[in-house]
Parts: sequence; structure tokens; C-alpha cells
Amino acid sequence: MTLRAHHRAPSAAVLALALTLALPFVTAADAAAAAGGAGTAAPPERAASTSDPAQAAAPSTKPGAARERLTIPRPSGPYAVGRDTLHLVDRSRTDPWQPQAGARELMVSAYYPARHGTGGRTVPYMTRREAEALLEGQDLAGKVPVETVTSVRTNARTDARPVRGRRPLVVLSPGFTLQRTTLTVLAEELAARGYVVAVVDHAWESFGTSFPGGRVTTCAACDAVEEAPDGEGSRAVLAKVASGRSADVSFLIDELTGPRPAWRHARMIDRRSIGVAGHSIGGNSAARLMADDERVRAGVNLDGTFFSPVPEEGLDRRPFLMMGTAAGHSPGGVDGTWDEAWERFDGWRRWLTVEGSGHFTFNDLPVLAGQLGMTDPDTPLPGDRSGQITRAYTGAFFDRHLRGIPQPLLRGPSPANPEVRFHRP
Repeated sequence: MTLRAHHRAPSAAVLALALTLALPFVTAADAAAAAGGAGTAAPPERAASTSDPAQAAAPSTKPGAARERLTIPRPSGPYAVGRDTLHLVDRSRTDPWQPQAGARELMVSAYYPARHGTGGRTVPYMTRREAEALLEGQDLAGKVPVETVTSVRTNARTDARPVRGRRPLVVLSPGFTLQRTTLTVLAEELAARGYVVAVVDHAWESFGTSFPGGRVTTCAACDAVEEAPDGEGSRAVLAKVASGRSADVSFLIDELTGPRPAWRHARMIDRRSIGVAGHSIGGNSAARLMADDERVRAGVNLDGTFFSPVPEEGLDRRPFLMMGTAAGHSPGGVDGTWDEAWERFDGWRRWLTVEGSGHFTFNDLPVLAGQLGMTDPDTPLPGDRSGQITRAYTGAFFDRHLRGIPQPLLRGPSPANPEVRFHRP
């Protein structure tokens, strides 16, 4: 798998399938044809917003399926889920990708365990401007209705009343070019289990992220990767992405746990119990953050290459979970950075791979596609299993290491999850 295919866009064949799965009204022929084939901003002050994220789902191989509205699966935890949206500005840093834009900006979806029967409408999956940017980025503008991308039904509600008590905080970081919404399944699951979950859009690192006032940042970091002179140059840029995201999340933790918190429900957060997880480059940034910020107690990498390596001295014996594809992230495989990282982890550690999985297995896309019975023949793991496995093992990891709850699931292979293999190289 090439660097570009793994971290910016899949191959033409995979992209065609992904678009067909993700965008219900586009035909397979249109998606295949498209597979071949905005804005700067001065940041305003920190503010709350109602905008939010990321991709969506699915065309159809059965009658009437094109009119179905896809849904994020109902979480398994005992709580309802609320969600707020935050706009944060770090005035201590200039944006690394667009210095002329000024200070570094983040958009954050804050999920939290809520009381059943409270709150308003369910929150939107993705803004229209973000959907338009995604379609334009994939050369599908005018070919796929934007409403297909924006209409996925979520479970979280606006203005839901939070449950009582202090709760662990988990920060989630998405894959390169992808908006934070692609981790909605995992975010809602963790919130329903009793966590506060902050999912981050890092400005200028996705095809399109909406900010207050109608501004949309595009993927300047993608241009930097593409303009690198060779593979080593591209890897250096991606290492910069991971390191920059570490700084982003440290700032976010400051804003959520400091003396003047940016979020109205910040009192819910247990400052002594903070974890981080991410998909793809977001998984690399999870390890980078743990190396940089001692407040973070536990981390998860979901199928991400360690462009920014784990320090030789380890992570001060803090626990780390690596979970990825069997094809790409088995010991001794194509991504040697996992072998190196494994040797450097100096605390509790697990290395899991999932048979039949693909790079997108660990975000929302296959879950939504699976509702129409569609899978990629090269990565045949069903969509519902993709979501179940990701939620089960990530949730178990944080339950053990942030809440101290024993988790037999993490001890070794389980008959309930035959696709998951434990490695101890």
C-alpha cells in the first residue's frame, strides 16, 4: 500500500466502492468514473457553535434502498448521549499550514452521558458546507446530492441534561483528510458508557471543516504532503501532522480542565482520568500526545502508521493499545513502525489485528454501508462487525485503564470475536 493510498485517499477501485457505499444516490458507474478522475480565515474568539462533522453513507442494491435514511447504531451503554460543539482558538500558536490565517483553530464535538428523556432534537451528522467540500475533494460535486451526506441519523441530542458525577475524558482524533464525524459511532458509544468524549477537527487537515460565520477550512496539509519531493519528505510532513495534533489536544485539555473552562459541562470531567484514541494519523498522534503530555493516562492507535515514532524511553509505563488490519499491521508486515513501537511501549500493551478488515474498518463508513448489505470483497468484514469490534475493544481498554474495571476481553482471543487476533511478538 502506498503512502498516498494509506493516508490521503484509497486506490481508485477502493474509492469507487467507498463512495458507492457511502453515498446512496450515486451509481457504481458514477463512483468508478469519479474515482478516476476553500477558504482562508482569520479566527474569531472562542465560541460555542451548532455546526458539526463528517461523512455519510450508502447506495443501494435492493429496491427502495436509495430512499432509506442511514443511522448511527444505538450505543450499548446505559446512558443517553448529549452533544455540544465548541470552537477553540489557541492564540499561543500560529497555524502550521496556513500562517496567514493567524492563530491555530479547532472545532470540537463534546459528547457526554445524559439523562434519558432530556434534550432537544438529534444533532446533525455533518454540515452542508463540509459535505460540499468532501464531494468537491473527491471530484463528485454535482454528481452526488449533498443531502445524501448530511442526512445520517445520530443518537446524540442537543441540550440534554448531563448525569451527575465526575467522568473520565477521552479525546478522539480522526484520520487524515477526514472530519471528526467519521468517529461518531465510537464517540456515542463511549459517551453512553459514561465517558466525556471530545472529538477534534484539526484546521486545514480535512477536505472541509466548518467554522462559525460560514467559514470552511480545506486541506492545506494535504497539499504539503503532495508537494513533498519524495516518500521521506511525505513522511516528514505526516510526522509534523502527528506532532501538531499532540499540541492541539494538549491545548484542548487545558481548555476543558483549566480554571476557566471552555465548555459549560466541564465540571463533569475527572482531570485525573484522561485517555486518547485516534484513527490513522490520529492514532499516531495519540502516542505522540502521551509522550508530550503526562496528564494522558492511556492511548489507542486504530490502524495508524507511527510517522512520529514512540520515544526510545517509552511512555512512562502507561498503557497503549494498537488495533489494526491483519493485512497491514501484523508483526513483521508492511508497516514496520508497529514492530518498533511495540518494543518501546514499557507499560501494559496489546497488539490486535482484525481479519478481513480495511483501513476504514475503524470509523463510521463500513458501519453505514453495512446497513445496505454491502462490503468490499477485498475487506469482507461486515459493517456491523466493524463497529462492534471497534467499540468493544476500545471501550474495554478505557474501562480497564481509566475506570479500573477488569476486562476479560483484553486477556486473549475470544470465541465471540474470532476475527480478532492477539499478537505477542
